[in-house]
Amino acid sequence: MQNRMMITGAGSGLGREFALRWAREGWRLALCDVNEQGLAETLKLVREAGGDGFTLRCDVRDYSQLTAVAQACEERFGGLDVLVNNAGVAAGGFFSELTLEDWDWQLSINLMGVIKGCKAFLPLLLESKGKIINIASMAALMQGPAMSNYNVAKAGVVSLSESLLIELKGSGVDVHVVCPSFFQTNLLDSFRGPTPAMKQQVGKLLENSPISAQDIAGYVYDEVAKGAFMILPHEEGRMAWKIKQQNPQVIYDQMAQMSDKMRSKMV
Repeated sequence: MQNRMMITGAGSGLGREFALRWAREGWRLALCDVNEQGLAETLKLVREAGGDGFTLRCDVRDYSQLTAVAQACEERFGGLDVLVNNAGVAAGGFFSELTLEDWDWQLSINLMGVIKGCKAFLPLLLESKGKIINIASMAALMQGPAMSNYNVAKAGVVSLSESLLIELKGSGVDVHVVCPSFFQTNLLDSFRGPTPAMKQQVGKLLENSPISAQDIAGYVYDEVAKGAFMILPHEEGRMAWKIKQQNPQVIYDQMAQMSDKMRSKMV
């Protein structure tokens, strides 16, 4: 029976809701985050929900920490069935304002963290014929203004997932990539950008979202069960992606207008 899952960024937000959704089905969970207090809280909630597991502090930038978690999964669970690469940070700022350090920080966590997660856990997943669930973003598909480093990192996660989907097809390992739009989360806690005004604008978008991290976790649970590869939890996101596939210029024009509006607000 497949019931062993590892989640990065499990100390809060979407990672925690993933843990709780699968815990309700009695899964055993390896919970990782840099936030140890958040992890302890998640594990407590997981046990209350009917699951169990363990926590390990893990910074996804450090490959040796990820391989240590993989080893712990082998020792404590006898393997792994599902990997969720969820850990991520927020960023914003126009390209001209972003520093190369901003780029390095964003790519090291949101892209390289996912690559390293896949690399560290693939041997266990090949053994169990398990699943990889990578958390990207609608930013990967829509390329919103003033978040180029975030867009590029998340687009890389989509491209990596497509590559793995193709390469692992014959191995029995399923691959899924999730592209949520803005949702109610604590992502702003990690926000890094050159202007405070940018953080406020992103904050408003998060607050006004009609969908919560819990909703997204439930939607993803159902879509993974159906075998869907690209999972778009927001109805607006699904519509926008359809338009972009048919007529990308429409989306580019909309994003250019949005960019002009954002610049005028920040003057």
